[in-house]
Parts: sequence; structure tokens; C-alpha cells
Amino acid sequence: MSDAKKPKRTPPRYEKDQLYGVILSPVITEKATRGSEHNQVTFRVRQDAPKPLIKAAVESLFNVKVKGVNTMNFWGKTKRFKGHLGRRSDFKKAVVTLVEGQSIDVTTGI
Repeated sequence: MSDAKKPKRTPPRYEKDQLYGVILSPVITEKATRGSEHNQVTFRVRQDAPKPLIKAAVESLFNVKVKGVNTMNFWGKTKRFKGHLGRRSDFKKAVVTLVEGQSIDVTTGI
């Protein structure tokens, strides 16, 4: 089947209240801040959030155009504190690349 005959995909539609629960917090570290030089913003997101949902959430909540989304899953480390074993939480991080000329100021909030 050639590309001309394939039906075009439409982006999925999400409700506004569903989008607010996707992005948990911005990541403010040296490495994440260096990404702003390349129009990138880093967020902690829900672990079960797919890339199209993250893209829709950023576009609707911050009123910007998203070029791409890269995600990474992190497993929590087992740590010792005063002889007791503990475990850090698992989390998912999303690096969102914005279209040229767009920006998000993560220090101000939504």
C-alpha cells in the first residue's frame, strides 16, 4: 500500500482534567536547564502517560507548539539510612522539544 492511499491519522483528543494530571512537576537541574539552549523543557510525568498524551498536555496547558517528546523511565534505588533499607520512588521523565521561537518559563507555574 502506497503512502498516498493510507488514511491519515488524527491526533487523539483528551479532556482538560485528564491533561492536568499528566505533568507532575518540572525538572530543574543543571542538565535540564542546559536543554533550554536547544528549546527543550524537562518534566516529571505520570508513569503510564504515553507520548501523545504528554504532547497534548504541554500544548494545551502552556499554549506552545511541541516538536517532539522523548521519555525515560527511572527505577528507584534501594538506599540505606541509619541501617534501615529504604527505596526511592520510580518515575518517568519527559524531555519536550518545542518549535523554534516557543518557550516555557517553568519557574512561574501554570
